[in-house]
Amino acid sequence: MRTFSVMKTMSVHPRKGKRTILEMMQIPKRHGYCTLGEAFNRLDFSSAIQDTRRFNYVVKLLELIAKSQLTSLSGVAQKNYFSILDKIVQKVLRDHHNPRLVKNLLQALSSTLCMLLRGVGKSVLVGNINIWVCRLETILAWQQQLQDLQMTQQVDTGLTLVDLPLHMLSNILYRFSDGWDIVTLGQVTPTLQVLSEDRQLWKKLCLYHFAEKQFCRHLILSEKGHVEWKLTYFALEKHYPTREQYGDTLHFCRHCSILFWKDSGHPCTAADPDSCFTPVSPQHFIDLFKY
Repeated sequence: MRTFSVMKTMSVHPRKGKRTILEMMQIPKRHGYCTLGEAFNRLDFSSAIQDTRRFNYVVKLLELIAKSQLTSLSGVAQKNYFSILDKIVQKVLRDHHNPRLVKNLLQALSSTLCMLLRGVGKSVLVGNINIWVCRLETILAWQQQLQDLQMTQQVDTGLTLVDLPLHMLSNILYRFSDGWDIVTLGQVTPTLQVLSEDRQLWKKLCLYHFAEKQFCRHLILSEKGHVEWKLTYFALEKHYPTREQYGDTLHFCRHCSILFWKDSGHPCTAADPDSCFTPVSPQHFIDLFKY
């Protein structure tokens, strides 16, 4: 079981202004107590991606780092980052799971690298510029491999998805939290395509992800005045973040100053350990190390 300890200090007061997750956890910060790169190295994300409950969490974390924190990683952390990324890509090419998530990650990373390599950002890249050029070429090659990925048809003489009754197929769709997953599943058979267009399904998805005041601003109406919930969902997705769902997430123990995976737990010495645990989203994980 891998955990990561965050050191405390009482000598520096938290900065004023917007409260970070550290301040909400009542953990004063000081410069240099720990870096994002150190945490990234020590939490062993290479093993985490082999767990389907943690895969999406790690991919989202890598995407956020690619968008805003890539230049803050040390040389060792950068090497670890691209090593984990390589394992993620190879896993997707091998088992065909979650290609869209990884495509989004690679797109964010290639966009950041292109911007940094073109000009002013060169000075903030740690390491030889030729290494970064090679990394960008590798990313572009990965993108092409994923673009060319063909889903192989599995031969199975047993019960398949299309054999299920309509009410069960509908229940499956209602358990999806990502609109693109619903659209993709709807392309499998004509029956699923009809079920994936259910107005109530998309209305529920809108209400799950967005506040009423948000979707009221972007309602799309049909010629007859009915709300086009599917179109409304994708319009809202462009303006607001959707609710995140992960099978397993990192948690922070305020008593022990430990980061750990929820399903793994950690031997907390507090009288009431559960009251000390706080879930840490990928964005909150990065915020822990902003100072």
